[in-house]
Parts: sequence; structure tokens; C-alpha cells
Amino acid sequence: MTILDRDIVDATLEAPTPTAVLDSAHVGDIEGALGRISISDSDRPRTFKVRLATMLAIIGPGLIVMVGDNDAGGIATYVQAGQNYGYSMLWVLLLLIPVLIVNQEMVVRLGAVTGVGHARLINERFGRGWGWFSVGDLFLLNFLTLVTEFIGISLAADYMGIPRYVVVPFAAMALIAIMVTGSFRRWERAMLVFIVITLLQIPMVLMSHPDWGRAAKSFVIPGISGGVTSDAVLLIIAIVGTTVAPWQLFFQQSNVVDKRITPRFIGYERADTTLGAFVVVIGAVALMMTGDWAARSTGSRGHFVDAGVLAHLLGQHNPVLGSFFAIVLLDGSIIGAAAVTLATSYAFGDVFGLKHSLHRGFTEAKPFYLSYTVMVVIAAVIVLTPGAPLGLITTGVQALAGLLLPSATVFLLLLCNDREVLGPWVNQRWLNVVAGVIVGVLLLLSGVLMTTTVFPDLDIMSIADDLAVGLVICVAVTFGVLKWNGRMSPKRLVSEDLSRALATADRATWRMPPLALLEPVQWSVGTRLGMLALRGYLIIGAILLAVKGVQLGSG
Repeated sequence: MTILDRDIVDATLEAPTPTAVLDSAHVGDIEGALGRISISDSDRPRTFKVRLATMLAIIGPGLIVMVGDNDAGGIATYVQAGQNYGYSMLWVLLLLIPVLIVNQEMVVRLGAVTGVGHARLINERFGRGWGWFSVGDLFLLNFLTLVTEFIGISLAADYMGIPRYVVVPFAAMALIAIMVTGSFRRWERAMLVFIVITLLQIPMVLMSHPDWGRAAKSFVIPGISGGVTSDAVLLIIAIVGTTVAPWQLFFQQSNVVDKRITPRFIGYERADTTLGAFVVVIGAVALMMTGDWAARSTGSRGHFVDAGVLAHLLGQHNPVLGSFFAIVLLDGSIIGAAAVTLATSYAFGDVFGLKHSLHRGFTEAKPFYLSYTVMVVIAAVIVLTPGAPLGLITTGVQALAGLLLPSATVFLLLLCNDREVLGPWVNQRWLNVVAGVIVGVLLLLSGVLMTTTVFPDLDIMSIADDLAVGLVICVAVTFGVLKWNGRMSPKRLVSEDLSRALATADRATWRMPPLALLEPVQWSVGTRLGMLALRGYLIIGAILLAVKGVQLGSG
């Protein structure tokens, strides 16, 4: 290292560094549902007791975002797989664990290191055009997803014999009441209570007479009952789409920021996220096995209609089992609605530079809370409106989520390789390889799901060879973009010694400087072409889905 490099490192370490945090409420003590960490408590001993207390204080964002994904749409998809294909798709859930962990671990680092939400980073680093393109799609998708959560609530209420005109408004008021308490801790505690209720999945699956030997075999030996068909492939794509959803990225990053988690606690938040990934997959397994029992006990194999009908099928055999499933459906819909709507309100605050923290009361952050309230009220009204195209909305959400997921993941990958943003916390090479494969696969699955939504008579198996070639091309293009982007990385503008020194010395305390002080993003030719191709794909896909929606809506 040269003398100049050493002086730069010393100055960087000694000078107080301003951060990019936009809302002052995002700085302070960590006030979690299960514990509190004072901002002045910077030298905590490394005993087991202290580590456990720290973990309890940090736990929350990762667990909530994962369990929130077992929402109305997720529950319906998992029980459909079980009712129509038995245990044969359990292996898909096992493969999704690393996908969930890799994606969400990247937003954990972004949130803790930058102190800024995902929507704000995209807007500032890639320009307002890309920012609005991304966030506008997110607002639409999240709102439609919220509508499906209220559909799930109404289906659960129907099984319980309670009119939807009673349950849906009550659920809407409960969601708003939980949100506007002005306390992050109270909100998180309420979410953890709902998560505890999901533990009903354990007795539910035990009452479904599980065949553990067959389940274990299905985990390790991939296969599909009845053979590989177009319907089966589409359902697998739906499982992937409902388990790895775009809103998760926006929610967890902003929730990490709002909880005031800093780089010191990234390890604990990674553990929280990993725990959540296993919890959500275990829940999905329970639901799939319950769907299988509904088919076995009623002779309804291959005749899935919706989650409400499945609750009645379970109730015909065992009223308690049917009630447990209805409660799980209601509970999952509420968790999903709370998380999806909050993710949207966080993004709303990010984009417009408004105060957006659960630590603030209603009078301090009116636009933040009003955006949440308006979305909940309108979604509830749509579900209660006679003749509303609820089936079309449910189908559209699945297709739109599949369309947007690769785009969201590409932005995430670019941000996590931006040294101006993450400094010493940028992705390691092996993580880029894994994430690149994930992006390629998601892009291919997204194209298949969107295409079959627009052209339902298309036989996927007849174009299997083309799909395989498409997968290879997607992965190759993704790696090419990463390689070109790496050549233009700011890391190469400094000496290797200086870069290494910053990485080892600043890692525990390094925070992203204010966004206005960052060097502009300089995309390589390969990256720019890849992003333009992605934009074209999204525009064409959105147009096709809109045309299909009009056709279905007009009969």
C-alpha cells in the first residue's frame, strides 16, 4: 500500500461519516417485540446469554416476511398441489429454501448498510425512469395481492358461517388498528402473535394422516404424479412465484431500516431470515400434505377449485380439521395483507421523500399511514362489491408477479454489486454465480407463466426443447451482464491494497454515505443492452396481460 493510500484509509476510519438515512426515526434504539438494544450499548460481551438476548431483539423482519408469503395465494397454491398431485411436488419446496435465503440475505445487507429502502435505492441509482417503472409496477401488483388476501379472508369466513360483510370490514379495521399504534414494537408483537397462530399447521398436518415415508421419498427423488404435463409444469411455476414474491424484497429491506438494524447485527438478521425460510417451507409442506389428505379422504384427486372448497372437503371428513384449515387461511391472509400493504407504504414514503416509520404516530406521518389505510379500505370494498371479477384478479396477480420477479431480482443483483452503495459488503463472486443462475431460471419461468396466461391452449411440453435452450441463453446473458458490470465496477478504480484495507477495517461500521455524494452509476454496454431488453420484455408482457384481462373481462 502506498503512503497516499494509507493516508486515505486513516482519514476514512477516523472521520465521522454521514449516512444516507432519510427519516430520523430510523436511527436509535432497536425496539423489537422480544427485546431492546440501546444505541449506546456498543460493547456487548460475547456470552451465550447476551447473544440470545440480542437474537431475540433482532428477530422479526425475516420471520415476518417469510411467513407472510404463506398468504391466501400461497395457501391455495400449496393445497392445490397436494390435492391434485399428492406428495410428488414436495421436492420443489426443498429447492426453494436456498433461493429464499439468497434473495432475502441480499436485501438484509442493503437495508442494514444503506439505511434506505429498496424503492429509494432503485430510484436514485438507476434514474427516475427505472425507479417509476419498477415502483409503479410494485404498487399495482401489491394492491392486487391485497385484494386476493381479502378474498382469502372471505373464503375462510364462508366456511365458518360468518357473512363476508361482517368479517371483511372487521379484518380491515384490525389491519389499520395494528398499523397506526405509533409503535414499531407493538406492531411487531401483533405480527408475531399471528405467526404463533400459524402453528395450527402442526396439528392440522398430523390430523391429515401423513405418510412420512412417502413424503421423505418425494423430497429426495424429484417426480410428478401422473407424469410431466403442461398443467403440472404451470403449477410448479406458480409454487415458485408464490413463494419468491417481489414484494418481499421491498418489505424486508425497509423493515430492517425501520427496525434500526445496522451492520453490527447483520449476522443475527441473517439467522432470522434463514429461520423464516425454513418456517415458511415447513408450513408449505404441511399445507401440501393436508391437500393430499383432502383428496384421499373424499376421492377428489385432481379436482381442486379453491381454498374455500378444500376447507369444506376437510370439514366433511373431520370438522375440527376443516376449522383448523379455515383459521390458518384467515390468519395467513391477515399476515400477508399487513406485510404487502406495509411494503407499499414504505415504498410510497421512499419515493416521495416522506416520513415513513412505524416509530412515528399518525400525526407525524399522515401520508404514510393514509396510504396504508386507503389501500386496505379500497381492497375490502372491491371484495365486497357484487360482480367484482375476483377470479380474474387472482389469475392476474399470479401472472403479474411472475412477470415482475426477474426484474426485481436483476435490480437487487445490480445494487448488491454496486460498491458505492455497499462498500465492503458487496456480493462475493460465488454469490453472484448462484444469484445469476436464480435470475436466469426465474426469467425463463416468468416467460412461461406469462405466455401460458395469455395463450392458455399452448402446450408447454411441445416446446420443451425450446424452453431448455431458453434457459441456457438466460443464464449465459445473466453471467455476461454480471461480467461486464464487474469490469466497470468502481472497485477497479482504486488499488487492490486500498480496497482490501477498506474491506477489512470498515466492514463492521461502514454505512452508505448520503445518496447525493455517491458517484453516478456507469453501466457497461452489455449491462445497458441487457436492461433495455428487460424493459422491452416487461412492456410487451404488460401489454399482453392487459389485452388478456380485457378479453376475459368482456367474456
